Amino acid sequence: MEPEVSNDPEAGDGGEDSEPFDPFASRKGRHLTTDFETLTHILKASIGTGILGMPMAFKNVGLTMGVLATIVVGVVCAHTSNILVESAHVLYHKLGVSSLTYPDVGENAFLHGPQWAKKYSQAARSTIIIGLFFTYFGTCSVYTVIIAYNFQQVIEHYSKAEMDPRVYIAALFIPLVILCGIPNLKLLAPVSLVANVFMGVALLITGYYLVTNIPPISERYQFLPITGMPVYLGITIFAVQAIGVVMPLENNMKTPKSLLGLTGILSTGTAGIALVYILIGFLGYLRYGDEVEGSITLNLPGKDVKAQVVKVFIGLGIFLTYGLQFFVTLEIAWVGIKDKFPNNQIIAEYILRTILVVITVVLAVAVPTIGPFMGLVGAVCFSLVGIIVPPVIEVVTFWDEGLGYAYYRIWKNSIIIIFGAIAMLSGSYVNILDIIDMYNKL
Repeated sequence: MEPEVSNDPEAGDGGEDSEPFDPFASRKGRHLTTDFETLTHILKASIGTGILGMPMAFKNVGLTMGVLATIVVGVVCAHTSNILVESAHVLYHKLGVSSLTYPDVGENAFLHGPQWAKKYSQAARSTIIIGLFFTYFGTCSVYTVIIAYNFQQVIEHYSKAEMDPRVYIAALFIPLVILCGIPNLKLLAPVSLVANVFMGVALLITGYYLVTNIPPISERYQFLPITGMPVYLGITIFAVQAIGVVMPLENNMKTPKSLLGLTGILSTGTAGIALVYILIGFLGYLRYGDEVEGSITLNLPGKDVKAQVVKVFIGLGIFLTYGLQFFVTLEIAWVGIKDKFPNNQIIAEYILRTILVVITVVLAVAVPTIGPFMGLVGAVCFSLVGIIVPPVIEVVTFWDEGLGYAYYRIWKNSIIIIFGAIAMLSGSYVNILDIIDMYNKL
């Protein structure tokens, strides 16, 4: 639905003496996040399980091409996040509101855009909602499986007692309910910071293995045939893209303008993320070559204590990351039902939180190999809502504002949309192959 337009006299054209509407000054809330806290959330949302697959991505395109392609992917992801926030800021002034969700931005860009676009406003909203929900809900289920398998490998390594992985998955229910009880992003920020520490330590230890007995660069391919690019894109887009947390983070910021620009939080955060991904991908492929596994941790020595520490820390890091991914899913679901509980919203919200956790755990228990299926949904949806939709929103938002010199926004966004379509197809290709391979092993 279209958000209610503010009745604040500063929001409209109240005469020559009225002050221009400032959507950020009118934000109310005791839990607004700082720039540093927002950067922490962005880093944690992007540096997840996907980074472990970067050596496999580099294996498919070569060392030099991997570096160049990851820079391109990082630039595209940073830009689409920037134009989404920039479009939202334009709509704030048009509507006289101080915050919008991603679906709100999509709907209102069309609803308050050119005449031809108005009839597509509901379709835009529905596309974003469905894409975001399935992407992040699927991610939560996949995270549950990955956490369980990491802890299972460590426990069984020392106990020598084997159990069905479903037991480990089910055991995560209570801890996940407690984690998902954290009420807002302000209180979730320290959790994300701790998760960053766990993942950082695990990556440092992994890096130790990657630089030990490292071969000469000349022994690895620098460029490989273009046929490997679909596999590369499928892994990297899914790993880097975190579009679903952009608007929730923006809506909870004290200074949202800090997100934008070449030196803004989105660009600098993505640059840091891309650098880490390049390092892991480059060193992982350089160290293990064609023997590199889908997750670089599988290449680590199984009996080494440091390798076991990596698995524990990755399990803990992903566990804590679950909370941020879950927040996106919760926000989408809660917006759809909160009006039905006008008198007991706090209780209703916590019941919803518990139900969503139950479903993610039940799905993971029922199908502990759910990763390839959810990976397929996630890759397709991230390409759709993370790369294709933001350029469309920008064009529609700025249709009347101005499309730039020589209509550069049209040309620039057309190229991005084509890139997104290729990423969507390549993501489908990669995960369908994984599914076929899984069934062939059954």
